[in-house]
Amino acid sequence: MEQARILVVDDEESLCEILKFNLTQAGYYVDTANSAEEALTMNIASYDLLVLDVMMDNLSGFQMASILKKGRTTANIPIIFCTAKDTEDDILKGLELGADDYISKPFSVKEIVARIKTILRRSTQVPEKVLKETVLQYEMLTIDLIGKKASIQGNDVILTKKEFEILCLLIQHPNKVFSRDDLLGKVWSDDVYVTDRTVDVHITRLRKKIIPYDKHIVTRLGYGYCFEK
Repeated sequence: MEQARILVVDDEESLCEILKFNLTQAGYYVDTANSAEEALTMNIASYDLLVLDVMMDNLSGFQMASILKKGRTTANIPIIFCTAKDTEDDILKGLELGADDYISKPFSVKEIVARIKTILRRSTQVPEKVLKETVLQYEMLTIDLIGKKASIQGNDVILTKKEFEILCLLIQHPNKVFSRDDLLGKVWSDDVYVTDRTVDVHITRLRKKIIPYDKHIVTRLGYGYCFEK
């Protein structure tokens, strides 16, 4: 199996070296950058996962993630934020930007290695429920399950990994209502800190991106969400 490529971006050089050493020992190819500006000069699209510090001079990890999520070739790269900013609002902001995980400093190296393994395994697997299908279609909305992309009338729709997974789940089960807990359990792993508000934020962002099909993602008050044909 080809080595997964990881980019660690943190202004603490010693932390970068510690993570590089341990992740290399775990079997990954690792590069480091000591600022978001330096990282953005690199071929970000060549990496399978990014570990970003939030509090960096000039360009923060949040700002860097926002830039990457708007890029065609970088939007779906998994991101883990590592930071001392660990309030609920900080965590929610990171998840709203499409991060796959949020780890508070100080953290154990074993913990971050384990979380990276979980995210990389999840990002390279085709969910069991979609193995028999490669393309989902509703009118002019097309979802490519192998290429992990969506389009409307042939125009690509840039979705984060979570938005893509939510859309797939809802369209595969038309008219079925999924509660927030259902979506948290199916789209987010158990070891990631998320709240009900996170689901609402992702649904809102998803609706804005799939106009005119946004009206098909219906809120059932007190129950949850469904894709109504």
